[in-house]
Order: sequence, then structure tokens, then C-alpha cells
Amino acid sequence: MSILIDENTKVLIQGITGSFGARHTQLSLEYGTKVVGGVTPGKGGQKFENTVPIFDTVSEAVQETGATASAIFVPPAFAADAILEAADAGVDLIVCITEGIPVMDMMRVKSMLAGSKSRLVGPNCPGLVTPGRGEKSHGGCRIGIAPGYIHKRGNVGVVSRSGTLTYEAVWQLTQLGYGQSTCVGIGGDPINGTSHLDVLQMFNEDPETEAIILIGEIGGNAEVEAARWAKENCKKPIAGFIAGATAPPGRRMGHAGAIVGGEEDTAQAKKRILAECGIAVAETPGVMARTLLNAWGK
Repeated sequence: MSILIDENTKVLIQGITGSFGARHTQLSLEYGTKVVGGVTPGKGGQKFENTVPIFDTVSEAVQETGATASAIFVPPAFAADAILEAADAGVDLIVCITEGIPVMDMMRVKSMLAGSKSRLVGPNCPGLVTPGRGEKSHGGCRIGIAPGYIHKRGNVGVVSRSGTLTYEAVWQLTQLGYGQSTCVGIGGDPINGTSHLDVLQMFNEDPETEAIILIGEIGGNAEVEAARWAKENCKKPIAGFIAGATAPPGRRMGHAGAIVGGEEDTAQAKKRILAECGIAVAETPGVMARTLLNAWGK
């Protein structure tokens, strides 16, 4: 099994004709993802690479293709509306890659998605990968921008705020011979659709996922919330890494959410709480996989 996506997931690409969307659509197709349609207003009736039909609206695309997931490669000014259009069309999983969406827009999205059947991952995230079981893991599902070739099918779940550190953890695991069930990049914005805790709960319930890597950073209390839940509810081994240990307090560091505002927002506090909750904490990003394997007894 896996969480959220698998090799049978039918995926739409919103913004498929833009340079960024087009490039990653092609990479997803090469990975084996079932990209069944694209959406670009005004370009309905065309085809991407002569194979993937393009529609004017998400609603039309869902009706014609049966897609249940959507990847959003839409400029920041229009991304919130793209998310809401996908939700209105009944898309189960909406993955927003776009960086720089205004916070006020995301407040509106968060409010309007409350009670919706649609789950948002992101924004400002690398997306998700469930590796396939074939050669070089092809035949899996890749939604977003993560490099497919580093993944290998296996039993480790990865959840991260940072795209780059997601790739690092995955590559370390693969190099050591341990594959992944699903890798989820939840994004670094202060208002996002899916939290560490959400993903941790899904990994805990997934029988294929036997161990978990949780990657966080300074800012907010999402990692602390997840760790405290795991202490009481999760028996699977977890390794954690918190980025931003050398960041000066009060200064925003890249990700919009990576700013220390409270006592539990610092890297030191998060590392301490994770350790107190039974999570093995990696001191450097270079030992994330090895830290997990030690905790796992491998």
C-alpha cells in the first residue's frame, strides 16, 4: 500500500502549457504517472505532446477523465483560484507547487476548504511520490517536481517541509538499500493544507510503512504537535531532522513559515521535544537515513 497516491491515481495538471508545468508533466509521464489531462483556460481541445488532452476547466477535465488528483503549476496571483476550482470540481487530492501565494489568499482557501472532501498538499511544496515496483521504480506516481530516479519502492515514509531535504533523505535511503512507501513534501508556507501530523497519522495507519523520517524546520509548532501525538499513538520508529539551527531569531529564512516567533519555534526547542517524545534526532542532514536505521535496529 501507500498513502494518498498510487500507481493507479489519475492526475490532472493545472497549468500544463506553462514552461514549468510542461517540463514536469513530461517527467511525470516518463516516470509512469497516469497523467490523464491538463487544464489551461482558452486551450481546450488541444493536446500536450499529442497524447494528453487539454481542457478549459477543471470540472470538464474531471468529467471527461475521471481524475482524482491535480497538480497546480499556476502563477501565484491565480493559484488560490486554481485550488478552489479543483475543489469545486470534486478533486480528492490537490497538490499546489506554486511558491509565493499571498497569505491572505491562503487564508481564504483554508476557510473555503474547511469541511470539503478535497485535501490540499502545499502550497510551495515539491509534491508527492509513491515509487513504482518496476525497474528504476517506474510505474509509480509522481505529482510535482521531485526527481523520480532517486526513489525506490520500500517501507519508509518520508514527510518534510523542505523539498531539498526530502530529496536528500530519499537518496540516502535508496543508497543504503531502503525504499520508500510514499514521500510527501508538505511545503514551507505558514498556511498550508496538510500538516506533519496529518501525514504521520496516515503513515501510522498504512501497513506497508514500517518506519518514518520527519523533516521540519524553525517556525511554527507543527513538528512539536506531530511529535507529541506520535509519543502517545505511534509505535513505528521515527527519525527527525530540524533545519535552521543557526538562523538568527526574528529573521525569515527562505520559507515564509521559517521564522521564529515563539519559544517552541526554535530548532533547539524542537529537537529537544522530538527527543523527549522518543524520536531519534539527526544532528546533521547527512545522517538522516542512518539515524532512522539505527532507531529501527537495521
